[in-house]
Amino acid sequence: MSALLGRDLLSAADFTAEEVGRVFSRAERLKAQFRAMRRHAELPLAGRTLAMLFQKPSLRTRVTFEAGMAQLGGTAIYLPEDTVMGAREAVRDVAHNLERFVDGIVARTGPHAVVVELAAQAAIPVINGLTLREHPCQALADVFTIHEHLGRLEGAVVTFVGDGNNVYHSLALVGAAFGMEIRLAHPPSYAPNASIVEHASAIAASTGGRLVFGNDPRELVRDAAIVYTDAWTSMGQEAETEERRDAFAGYTVDDALLDRAAPGVRAMHCLPAHRGEEITSAVMDGERSLVFEQSENRLHVQKALLVEVLGDDADGDGPAGVGTAGDGTEVGR
Repeated sequence: MSALLGRDLLSAADFTAEEVGRVFSRAERLKAQFRAMRRHAELPLAGRTLAMLFQKPSLRTRVTFEAGMAQLGGTAIYLPEDTVMGAREAVRDVAHNLERFVDGIVARTGPHAVVVELAAQAAIPVINGLTLREHPCQALADVFTIHEHLGRLEGAVVTFVGDGNNVYHSLALVGAAFGMEIRLAHPPSYAPNASIVEHASAIAASTGGRLVFGNDPRELVRDAAIVYTDAWTSMGQEAETEERRDAFAGYTVDDALLDRAAPGVRAMHCLPAHRGEEITSAVMDGERSLVFEQSENRLHVQKALLVEVLGDDADGDGPAGVGTAGDGTEVGR
């Protein structure tokens, strides 16, 4: 039986490096199968039902979870923004209803406290599909993509250019668990959450990882194998758009910035992108981009996560190709 069966994923720190490695190994197999046949011979989620409780818009998270459930034999039920927890219905009441109807919940909310309460009340697994604090599913797909490209994780240098936001928070936590060096180049007033930094730093201290901060992206991309960026204005921050454009001037990921990084550098973006602001089209569509591979990997990693958390097939064979970091074991195929 999988150690992840029945588990919640609320924070990127909820799974150990070994547990993430198990998800990655399954994702690797599922991706190979899907690319070869556009289907799966086995349907480990047959009979399983997933409720998707979304209070914010979504393209990648919604489609990849819905498609993933269907491709593995299960069913996803999308509950749109008008299912407002805390206004129309108390969070605990939503949880106690859904636990009697379905096998798991993906929740995309604003306040992180909402998904935490939902998980505390529901007797079924709850997966964080994005909160203002974290985006753990994105981070899992990101680190899987980095591993695919580099063939290793321990010691890999990733520079995140932009806001110390939910995507950065989760990337820092997962990256720290695998002994990576996660840098953040951010404007002075846009630093990450101090408690997240403290947690990720404690993890990094035990794995040989490192967190680095600064305000000059030209300096922080030196020797970086991956340069990662995100929209300067996230959902719920629309009123700050002009202020943020001024603050982030000079933080665009373009070819000139990539030329200052390590040879063979690749660019990443969690999407949606504002082309010409945080990233240029030349980079996003160019040969140094991993953006759409990264997006595709949301599907494969989340399918693997769903099988591990919900599926009868969750006993598996253990990690087939991805080891853990921090104990001297190389993370590789």
